[in-house]
Formats: sequence, structure tokens, C-alpha cells
Amino acid sequence: MSPDASARLVAETLAEAARLHECARRADPGPVLAAAAAIVESLRAGGKVLFFGNGGSASDAQHAAAELVARFERDRAAFAALALTTDTSVLTAISNDDGYERVFARQIEGLGRAGDVAFGISTSGRSPSVVLALDAARQQGLKTVALTGRDGGQIGRGADVHVNVPSESAARAQEVHRTLLHVICDLVERELAEGA
Repeated sequence: MSPDASARLVAETLAEAARLHECARRADPGPVLAAAAAIVESLRAGGKVLFFGNGGSASDAQHAAAELVARFERDRAAFAALALTTDTSVLTAISNDDGYERVFARQIEGLGRAGDVAFGISTSGRSPSVVLALDAARQQGLKTVALTGRDGGQIGRGADVHVNVPSESAARAQEVHRTLLHVICDLVERELAEGA
């Protein structure tokens, strides 16, 4: 790749990322506010948030859980959050015994309680492991939140709260997902830390 082509790629990538962020800024904030409110309601009632996704979305799940358990921008008590993507013994046992599609659903069956929040992340909106996890969560009385790309697919349509970044590019959707997760964490932290 020539230096000029490389420079164009950098500029075009940043322009597309900025365009999608601007779309998110102009979009109805209702779903983002509803996601934060669901988390606040659960945490106030002694519940927890279970985050999950695959690949880059697994990384986002872990990042969001860390922001809630440790801290986002304020010193405060820890919030109950867990990423279902981190325990290799659990992940490999479920995958081996039940198939990978059940890797998050089985954990929700064991860890989820009515009133908790199941927060699924998928840039495609159709990941079978996320679909099954949200199904399991609904059956157990958890509130379901989906953060998706593309048109949201089956995952978005089936969630109680659907936050969508309408991009066909997984990379660009993930960039906006990270920003929206930060916004949600900020809203939760402000409400619980300042409202305490």
C-alpha cells in the first residue's frame, strides 16, 4: 500500500467512525436511557448485570463489567456486574458438553435471578449464543438489553431494550458500542453514586 493510500485509509476510517458517532448523537436517546435505567433498577434492588458477547463484543462485555465493579469516573461502592466471557473452565465445559451455542444461556441458568439484567452484545444481531442467552434470561425473569449492529436482527427484536448502531461494519459498530457503554456506565454511576 502506498503512503498516499495508507493516509486515505486513515482519514476514511476516522471519517466513518465520526459519522456513526454523529448518527448515535442524533438518534433517539430513549434506548440508551432505558438500558441505564434497567441497570439502576436492578442494582438498587440487589440484583446484578450479566454481560456477554463474542469476539470483540466479549471484550466490550468484560470492559463494561469492569467499569461497574471497579469504577468508571467516581469513587463509590462496587456495583454487581459480571462478564460471562472470562471463566475458561466454564466456557470450555459448556462448549464441550452442550455446544458453544449454549455457552451463555447455561451460565444465565446458573447465575441469573429474576430482576437481574442480561446484557447481550452482538454486531450482527444474530449470534446464536446471544439469542439463546436472552431466551434463557426472559424465561427466568431477567430484564434483557441488547446492544447491536446492522439492523439488530433477532437479538434486537427479542430484547426488552434495544440499543442499535446501524452499521454493516463490525469494527465501526464496536467503536460506537464502546462509547455507548461508557455513556451507560456514566449514567448508572451518576444515578447511584449521586443519588445515594
